[in-house]
Amino acid sequence: MSEHTPIGLSHEATITTALTHSGNFHVDETLGYVVLHYALAPMGDLRARILGEGPEDCLKFFRSRDPERIQAADIVFDVGGIYDPPKGRYDHHMKDKPLREDGTPYSAAGLLWKDYGKAAVRNLVRTTVDDATITAIWQSIDKSLVVPIDQDDNGVAKMGKLSLADIVSACSPPWDTAELHGPEEAKRRETLGFANAATAVASHLVNTVDRVRASLKATDRVLSAYKNAQDKRILLMETGMPTEKVIFEHDLPVIYVVSPTGSGQWNVKAVPPERGAFGQRISLPEAWGGLNGQDLAAACGVADAVFAHPARFICGAASREGALAMAQQALKIDAELKSQQS
Repeated sequence: MSEHTPIGLSHEATITTALTHSGNFHVDETLGYVVLHYALAPMGDLRARILGEGPEDCLKFFRSRDPERIQAADIVFDVGGIYDPPKGRYDHHMKDKPLREDGTPYSAAGLLWKDYGKAAVRNLVRTTVDDATITAIWQSIDKSLVVPIDQDDNGVAKMGKLSLADIVSACSPPWDTAELHGPEEAKRRETLGFANAATAVASHLVNTVDRVRASLKATDRVLSAYKNAQDKRILLMETGMPTEKVIFEHDLPVIYVVSPTGSGQWNVKAVPPERGAFGQRISLPEAWGGLNGQDLAAACGVADAVFAHPARFICGAASREGALAMAQQALKIDAELKSQQS
C-alpha cells in the first residue's frame, strides 16, 4: 500500500486534474479512471465528465497525448513513461516496470488501485463497516479483478471472451470509422466509446464491491452458526445466504444446510462433495426422492414436510423445526444404512 498521501486524498478542498492517453482504449485505463472517480469525486457525473458535459466538480479528466497537457496534469496514468506516485505519475510502459511481490507486472489500473482503491471502496460501501472490512474488500477485488487486468494488459494471460476487458474493447468504434465518417466524427465516437466503457466498468465495480461486502458478512454468520451448532454436520442458518464458499474454504464437515426461503418455507440442502460439483456428500434418503405433501410426511415422519427433489439434493418443510427434523432424520437413515452394509 501507499506510504505517501496520494494526490487528491488530502483533506484540502482542491480540484484534481487526471489524464490518460487518447486513441485506442482498454480496460486498464478505463478502470483507472473509474477508480479515481470513486476515490476523489464519487458525487460527480462519471460519464458527463468524459464527454465534457455537466457541471464541474473536484475531478477534471482528460484524454490526450499532448506533452504539455501531460506535464500540467496532477495525475497521469497509462501514459508519460514515468512511475512516481508522490508526483501523481502512474505509467507502466517502461523497461523497468513496477512489479507486484510475485513478479506480476502492474497495469495502470493496478497502480491506481494500490493507491486509491481503498478510498474508492470506502466511498462505494453504503453501510457502516470497519477499516478491516474495507481492506478485506480491497484485497478480494485486487485478487479477483485487478490482478487479471494487470496480467491481460501486460500480455501475461488473457482475460478471455466476455470478460470485462472484452466488454471494454467492444465499446471502441470500428477501425474504419475515420474512413467512413471523417476524423472529427471518429474522435467524437472514440470519446463516446470510452464513456460507454467507463459506465460499464463502473457498474461492475459498484456491484462487485457490494457483493464482496455481503460475502464477508455471510462468512461471519456462517462461521458463527457453525460454532453454535449442536451437530456440526447440520448448519442451521436463520437467514438465507450463500454458504457453500465458506464451507469449503474453511473445510467445515457440514452435510446439510437448513435455511429459510423467501416464501416462509424452510429448506434442507445437501452439500456437494466438492465446491460447485454435482452430487452430495450424503444424498437425502432414497425413499424421499420425488415425494410431496402427505406422501413425504408419511415417508419421513415429519408432519409438515413439503417436498423432496427427485435428485435428492434438497427438501423442505413448512417450519424451521420440521426442516431441522428432516435433516436429522436423513443423517439417522444414512447411519442405519451404512451399519447394515458393514
